[in-house]
Amino acid sequence: MDSQDRGKLNRLLKNWPRGTVAVQAWLESQGIYRQLADVYTKSTWLTRIGRGAYIRSGETVDWSGGLYAIQEQLHLAVHVGAKTALQMHGISHYLPLGGQDPLYLSGILGTRLPTWFTNYDWSRKIHYTTSGLFQEHTLGLAAKDLGEYALTVAAAERAIMEVLHFVPGKESLQEADHLMAGLTTLRPSLVQALLESCNSIKVKRLFMYLAEKNDHKWVEKLDLTKVAFGTGKRVIIRGGRLDPRYQITVLHDDDEQRIPEL
Repeated sequence: MDSQDRGKLNRLLKNWPRGTVAVQAWLESQGIYRQLADVYTKSTWLTRIGRGAYIRSGETVDWSGGLYAIQEQLHLAVHVGAKTALQMHGISHYLPLGGQDPLYLSGILGTRLPTWFTNYDWSRKIHYTTSGLFQEHTLGLAAKDLGEYALTVAAAERAIMEVLHFVPGKESLQEADHLMAGLTTLRPSLVQALLESCNSIKVKRLFMYLAEKNDHKWVEKLDLTKVAFGTGKRVIIRGGRLDPRYQITVLHDDDEQRIPEL
């Protein structure tokens, strides 16, 4: 390796946050083209973890370091959402057997995760979904500082609505209820904006049903006349009772073990 290539390597390492993946497109923006990346790989400065994706040799990189590259280098609209976002905000109910929930990531319609990310072993199952849940797809998203770098993560107000999007198919109503119980400090202004932007009648009705069930004080500051709740009934739990206010079928408190979900 000549002095020019070593100088490029030094600049690269200075600009590259520790614990993150570097993709080929970003490396090229740093003057490191594929041939030179191969030289650095053979010299054991870089380790290839997939096509067009590298880490510093000797470093352990977790899923967040991979997602950093997706967000900041590839500029894909993918964020940490649902229960993973709530866990990052310190809000969680329980962990499944084995100690790891799936990694919940969300993107806008048509956005695909790169193959190097989906094929790499992050020691967590990836649950990636794309949807048009909100009219404003960036509403309720913010940077979460992780020290060396930051990730775009759903705020708790949005994350719980993303959880409700999966009820009852992939998430239970009981778990959503337990999560909602811990959300005592949600910001009414953001909740209001999200409810008005949400495209799912089910999510809006479930959100308000659980919020009122848990007697959250911030509910009093919402203007529900501005929220479109739709018409007709929505079956959430087969055989459940009908909540007359929000016209959704839900469980009796003492029926959680008896009534199966759809």
